Amino acid sequence: MSNYRRAKIKGGTYFFTVVTHQRQPLLCHDFIRSALREAIEETRKIIPFKIEGWVLLPDHLHCIWVLPEGDADYGKRWAFIKKSVTKKCGSRFFSADFLNASKKRRQESSIWQRRFWEHTIRDETDFRQHMDYIHYNPVKHGLVRYAKDWPYSTFHRLMKNGMYHENWGGTGEATVDEDFGE
Repeated sequence: MSNYRRAKIKGGTYFFTVVTHQRQPLLCHDFIRSALREAIEETRKIIPFKIEGWVLLPDHLHCIWVLPEGDADYGKRWAFIKKSVTKKCGSRFFSADFLNASKKRRQESSIWQRRFWEHTIRDETDFRQHMDYIHYNPVKHGLVRYAKDWPYSTFHRLMKNGMYHENWGGTGEATVDEDFGE
């Protein structure tokens, strides 16, 4: 069995990628989006964290969180969120075909991939590059022409706050981050 090492910086800022099991295109379904939103709200009441950026795509999501001072347990938060979404969805998105012996033994769902990918944000440049990556992702995957056209993203809030301009992140731009914050 693999021994994964994760950076754990109390009060740190982290970039995450969370994927559905076998890349099922489920996450933009209204019911799952609602369950995910509720799960995040419930989790933040119990174990707070701040969301800096977020994008939800059909089979994965990316986000940046800031944890409270003295706290580095993002794994517990993801476990709460995934478990809550799974419970809220019940059998609606269950697929016995996706459950192998290991997933059955661990009582895992057929919605989520077991693990998630995390990256500790090192500095302001790293933060900006990951924020751009998050918001450009729907364009990168060919889902929309401009970041503003994707509805499941914090891009809209950040555009209102002046972090991005309306046509940032369109197809054909030279770099993803050249217009950040301008």
